[in-house]
Amino acid sequence: MTGQAGQGKKPRPGHRKVAQWTRDYERLPGIPDEFIAQDGTPREVWTRFFEAFGAMAPVEIERRFGSADRHLREAGVTYRAPGEIADRIWPLSHVPLLIDESEWLQISAAMTQRAELLEKILGDLYGDASLVASGAIPAAAIAGSSEYLRAMRGVKPPGGRYLNVYAADLGRGPDGRWWVLGDRTQAPSGMGYALENRLVLSRAFTDLYKSMNVERVAPFFEAFRDSLRASADRDEPRVGLLSPGPFSETYFEHATLARYLGFLLVEGDDLAVSGDRVHIRTVAGLKRLDVLLRRVDANSLDPLELDASSQLGVPGLIDVVRKNGVVVANMPGSGVMEARALLGFLPSLSRKLLGEPLKMPHIATWWCGQKSAREEVLARLDDFAIEGAYGGAVPGFPGYSPVLPSQLSPSERERLKAAIANRGVDYVGQELVQLSTTPVWDNGRLAPRPFVLRVFAAATPDGWTIMPGGFCRIADQPDARAVSMGAGARAADVWVVADKAVAASTLLPAVDNVRIRRIAGWVPSRAADNLFWLGRYLERAESTLRLIRALSVPQRDPGKGGATGQQSIERIQRMLMTWGATSLTSRSQPAKIAAQALQGEEQFGSALSLVRSALRTATSLRERLSPDAWQVITEMAERLAHEVEDDDDVVSAAELTLQELASFAGLAQENMNRAAGWRFLEMGRRAERAINTTRFARQFASDEATSDDLDILLTLVDCQITYRSRYLVGPLLAPVRDLVVLDPYNPRSVAFQVSALNDHIASLPTLKENGLMERPQRLAVALRSSLVTGEASEIHTKSLFALEQDLLTLADSIGLHYFPHGASASRPEKLTGLA
Repeated sequence: MTGQAGQGKKPRPGHRKVAQWTRDYERLPGIPDEFIAQDGTPREVWTRFFEAFGAMAPVEIERRFGSADRHLREAGVTYRAPGEIADRIWPLSHVPLLIDESEWLQISAAMTQRAELLEKILGDLYGDASLVASGAIPAAAIAGSSEYLRAMRGVKPPGGRYLNVYAADLGRGPDGRWWVLGDRTQAPSGMGYALENRLVLSRAFTDLYKSMNVERVAPFFEAFRDSLRASADRDEPRVGLLSPGPFSETYFEHATLARYLGFLLVEGDDLAVSGDRVHIRTVAGLKRLDVLLRRVDANSLDPLELDASSQLGVPGLIDVVRKNGVVVANMPGSGVMEARALLGFLPSLSRKLLGEPLKMPHIATWWCGQKSAREEVLARLDDFAIEGAYGGAVPGFPGYSPVLPSQLSPSERERLKAAIANRGVDYVGQELVQLSTTPVWDNGRLAPRPFVLRVFAAATPDGWTIMPGGFCRIADQPDARAVSMGAGARAADVWVVADKAVAASTLLPAVDNVRIRRIAGWVPSRAADNLFWLGRYLERAESTLRLIRALSVPQRDPGKGGATGQQSIERIQRMLMTWGATSLTSRSQPAKIAAQALQGEEQFGSALSLVRSALRTATSLRERLSPDAWQVITEMAERLAHEVEDDDDVVSAAELTLQELASFAGLAQENMNRAAGWRFLEMGRRAERAINTTRFARQFASDEATSDDLDILLTLVDCQITYRSRYLVGPLLAPVRDLVVLDPYNPRSVAFQVSALNDHIASLPTLKENGLMERPQRLAVALRSSLVTGEASEIHTKSLFALEQDLLTLADSIGLHYFPHGASASRPEKLTGLA
């Protein structure tokens, strides 16, 4: 539709305001189709939007856009394009897609009908298969799909449904009609990003959001959450969201949904089958899991019965489903309905199963597994887009995009024709449909871009409920036919605009129906493992930064002789080399060693590498870290990645990063609930600090230590003020050793860390019922006893080395005991009970 489509029509109120905002389209094919209704007049929702939007000054608009972008960066809203290993910042379009309430009611009715139809088809395919037996669905169209799971044949879905959540990709033609482009029944993605889009844009344009009467999405998520809980067979079920892990393209979304819905974010290794139930491995043993919202493809769910090479699933899970022991949403095997081969049969199936035609048509599709359809596609090849019949890439062609025969070379075109003729079941031909356009903000002005809208439906006891809005993907190319979140695409919030004011809603329950609870809950073993190592990485980075600062800004008195001072500097250099922070020898200039230890990309022990390791570990804990804590870690990584130019830059970066590490420690201390997760984070920090402090003491408080060495040690462990206020003499060996190693009141001493470790370990649950002290506690108690009864005069270089080895053994025992891996993880012994 071009900008001339409305000529001859009498402008409606607000048309002048819209025209003001569309003057920039003179050089484009036309204004966005979404602006103009079928009668050629501006859509009322866009008129209202631009009346408010146009009232803002350009500077104010850019400020609000900048605020939205800043939130995305600080919150770490990311995704990963297919085939990539690096995360990208979420590409949010600043202008929402607007849909009026009356039009949305029609979309909702169509989505409800389609979801119910697919549910009935799935019930038949995995039940008595009467549709295949009667010829309503060709058997080859089902058998060709890898998502049809024979292992699920005859299995009734626990909870009563095959589809708990359904999504459809919709496109609007320039004529204003909506079409279904594809169904998403496997594990529909996008709900979490739709939620994040709403949070970001509603904050950036609070007044505009309220004045537009935008329908809230919280009731949809509440209904979805409650329906999953109600599908379990006990009153207070545990619900887990099964994720492939941090390397998943949409891991951020998994963490967002888990945190927002109050579900446990789990991976395959977190789960174990015991009896006829699925359990979560926690630091307190196995705990029963009742519902599993999966974001793992069905074929990867169980290596025993499905893909044997999968490392993402749970051995024995399918058998538990077969025995009604766990609800899996969506039911394994439901992905078969995503096959494009089935699209052409849905209209007749709707009349057969529902007694009515489809309320929204889908894009015209010819499955080449049927002779007549194959011949028509081959006869008019240039009139079609060729897609894979069962999702993914077009067989024989690279990438995931449809193949347009008219754009192929003659040889490639013949190769495609031969492939369709030889094995037509793998291909479909689809009508070439031009997508409608919606406005985006591009370089300071509005521009039209094609879009695809993903709409979500959730099954509830009262029927299907539709998210008022959804997930809009916008292409960067003006003539795009299909949109994926690859290079150039962006996302937009979707505002369903009501005529009247919309009541505010939240996912939080009403005050008068909340049961008071004071239980900490149990952290999954994997999360505890990651928290433990997060603490260790951050503490290790702090120790490295303190060494770098001591090397860059010598703390010794400049008036002292150079020989002894040089020996102390060489000790620091050797420690940095031993820790893997630098590969430079002690003959190199200290400034170069400090710079490499700060941000050496190839050095596993550099401050930058350690902070990045902490960031990767924190990525697996997105649902457990506050936005402030996440921001601190990301800012540290960004700061250390900036190139330093001189010694001052090295010192400045080290000191600022040390301040941020202190900020993170403060956030953990003041804001984290005193549950097992906090304890493991603290245990990681305390264990690593004790180890590093002992190493410092062994190097700088050895039997041959000089006053310069002792002075550096006090600086490294941040005890200069304490020592000088306690002793009126310069650094002496015995009092320094006592302060650094044995003093129970010094929060930087080894004894203080060991005491804290004892308290944390004693607060954790025991995994065996024999009443005996378990190994981590035995080691911790023994260490504390030796430090409590120790004397400074008994400390020497060998005893410090022995202490370091005992601390390393304690740290390893914590990992082996609470975070078992491999075969030992699947054989817990005499657990305190299965909850």
